[in-house]
Amino acid sequence: MSGSFLRSGGMRARELLRRSRVPVSSSFAQRPRAYVRSFPAAAKVSQDSSSHLSPAVSSFLSSAASRNGFVSWYLGMIEARPILTKSITSGAIFIAADISSQVVTLPASDSFDWIRTLRMGSYGTLVAGPSLHLWFNFASRIIPKRDVISTLKKIFIGQTCFGPIMTSIFFSVNAGLQGESAAEILARLKRDLLPTLLNGLAYWPICDFVTFRFIPVRLQPLVSNSFSFLWTIYLTYMASLQKASPPHIAAN
Repeated sequence: MSGSFLRSGGMRARELLRRSRVPVSSSFAQRPRAYVRSFPAAAKVSQDSSSHLSPAVSSFLSSAASRNGFVSWYLGMIEARPILTKSITSGAIFIAADISSQVVTLPASDSFDWIRTLRMGSYGTLVAGPSLHLWFNFASRIIPKRDVISTLKKIFIGQTCFGPIMTSIFFSVNAGLQGESAAEILARLKRDLLPTLLNGLAYWPICDFVTFRFIPVRLQPLVSNSFSFLWTIYLTYMASLQKASPPHIAAN
């Protein structure tokens, strides 16, 4: 009697456990399926929303992404190879400035002087780029602060020392590459250097103030080169003027 009671009780217990598991397992089996099905729906909604963008908006987003990628790449190159990156940037700006200068000043009948453009690009790459890198690092080392007084000090040093030296080197190197003699180079400096420096006083102090005051040192050559685009158009025009006659030749 007791054995049959235990057997019937065990059977009832197993039956109750079996019935209680079914709803639980089925409910847990259904929930992941419903959750997984939601992902394609969300992807479809995302695709539909992106497909409604106009071509202009899509083009703007892609161009913005490419610009951000280029800026990140350029900043990385400045950190990895600062002198090379700044030199190539300076050379490219000199080339663009010289082409612009020729477009503005050359008569329609004359052809482009690509040798002159190559000469300007070489100067920007080999001389101007490394010089700007060294100058801005030197200025930030001797005057590390970026307040107004410190900025004015840097501008003064640049306009009285760095600017005249670099302008003299530019005229001398360009004239030498054109085959001018030492006497002709000196005559050119006497004729063109002072007017160029005086015109620079109307342009560069404002540019230098922005550069020294608000721009990090590693980006200062880039910003200075950007400002120098217009200035280089004028500078390449001055360098393209006819050679100056030395005093003894003019006297004869």
